[in-house]
Amino acid sequence: MVIRKRSWIQFLLIISTLILLSYLMSFLRVRVDLTEDRRYTLSQVTNNILRNVKNDIYIQVYLDGEMPVPLKRLKRSVREMLDEFRIASSRKIDYEFINPAGIRDAAQREAHFKALYDKGLNPVNIMADDTEGGSTRKVVFPGMIVNYNGIEVPVNFLKNNSSLSYEQNILSSIESLEYEMIQTISTLSSDTVYKVAFIEGHGEIPEIEVADITFNLARFFTIDRGVPGGRPGILDDYAAIIIAGPEKEFSEADKFVIDQYIMNGGRVLWLFEEVDVNADSLVYGRTAALYRPLNIEDQLFRYGARVNPSVIQDLECMIIRLTVMTEGVRQQVVQVPWIYYPLLIPSPAHPVTRHLNRVKGEFTNYIDTVGLDGRIRKSILLYTSAFTRIVQPPFMISLKEAEQVPDEREFNRSNLPVAVLLEGVFPSAFRNRMTTHLHSEKNLDVKNESVPTRMIVAADGDIIRNEVRRAGNTETPLPLGQDKYTGEVFGNRDFIINCMNYLVDDNGLMDLRSRELRLRLLDGARIRKERKKWQLINLAGPVLLVILSGALYGYLRRRLYTKR
Repeated sequence: MVIRKRSWIQFLLIISTLILLSYLMSFLRVRVDLTEDRRYTLSQVTNNILRNVKNDIYIQVYLDGEMPVPLKRLKRSVREMLDEFRIASSRKIDYEFINPAGIRDAAQREAHFKALYDKGLNPVNIMADDTEGGSTRKVVFPGMIVNYNGIEVPVNFLKNNSSLSYEQNILSSIESLEYEMIQTISTLSSDTVYKVAFIEGHGEIPEIEVADITFNLARFFTIDRGVPGGRPGILDDYAAIIIAGPEKEFSEADKFVIDQYIMNGGRVLWLFEEVDVNADSLVYGRTAALYRPLNIEDQLFRYGARVNPSVIQDLECMIIRLTVMTEGVRQQVVQVPWIYYPLLIPSPAHPVTRHLNRVKGEFTNYIDTVGLDGRIRKSILLYTSAFTRIVQPPFMISLKEAEQVPDEREFNRSNLPVAVLLEGVFPSAFRNRMTTHLHSEKNLDVKNESVPTRMIVAADGDIIRNEVRRAGNTETPLPLGQDKYTGEVFGNRDFIINCMNYLVDDNGLMDLRSRELRLRLLDGARIRKERKKWQLINLAGPVLLVILSGALYGYLRRRLYTKR
């Protein structure tokens, strides 16, 4: 009895010890990422942001229900990333996966779809298996709504780059998940909201034609518009400014204001071209391309870039709808390539443009980087295809050109830069110049050299311009980068948003877009060639392994008991 009682006491002590250890271990979080590309490890920047989140964040992920395997893999990656976010934020982040197509009533389901679209989530049509073994077309919203302090912000994380395969787009989406999520959370939870200004007063693009990008940038910044008016210091409160498609010359006073803003660390997104093309006149069949200087050429030259007054023609271009006329008789509408609307290639080597879709340009110029100042680093963000040529103004542009088959031998230029990032210490455009006549302030400290800063120069103002649908007195801006005829969406909006986020980013958040995961796919050629062999190995291999294990166990057992 004493031995039995002692055994029970030992048993209870062991169980109690295990329970106590399990309870204590629940407070110890040990997470080890054994993957080669560290796909389950959050960056230090992300951890810092999540640790400083003050209030709870609720996230609704609209990626649930029946869907193809690649989207299920994306869903799993989203869930894993949110789990990591939840742990790093001390459980201040909660989330829910929702099937937007799970509503049975068709009218209510369509109303729900419209509500999600109005909130900023982009729908995608997919083919999914149904319960009867067939397939049906379904609508999914691969994105989420982040709720923080009563504010809702949409996040779309599915990439749709037409130049990549379906699997590569899914991989790109997984690679960008951490950035897409933490960028929104950082903006919502930050105590500081950066201010951005659209510069006016030089014939810039009207407000209605930049309405879409203004609305989307408002998710991250406070947006203003205004005229510098030759007043130094008026821009100092802004983290960045946008100069979008000016058509009139800049005064020396306004140039001086912008220059000193840059010298004090200001960031600028320049979008303009130096060839004037009145695209509206093309409704009559022809228009003229004329040289139009803006009096900022010398300023940009000092900073390290020159926009060349030449129009690009590119064989990789937009498709436009054209009504073909034959002897005055109206024919059918046909789709033809329009070489004046190039589809610009984003650089895969920079976080601003990594995984971006092609960017649509219109009557685009190109850029040369100039100067040998080692303190200025220059990175190409957008460039043309390998089949490009340039045309010098003045010249006429006719829609009849679209009916002609271009001679590829004449398109002998390649990869011409269209957008360039400049980073470093810039010399003032007004160095060694008298500036007292440009301002009325007596004690103004004129700087001849900037602090480290950055700017982006794009040789096409139309990159930021959205199309507008007009019906009577009603004007409705269309999504930036969307072709109003085909509905195809290009990368213009993402490019501008990434540019602005990079310009004002001092924490290195944009570097998360450089994350690279390896796509481990099966070799299709070997699958076709060695199909029978691998089927035989997969079917017979496990059976043979069980038989051999049983035989080995029986042999060892007989040998052991035979010796006894």
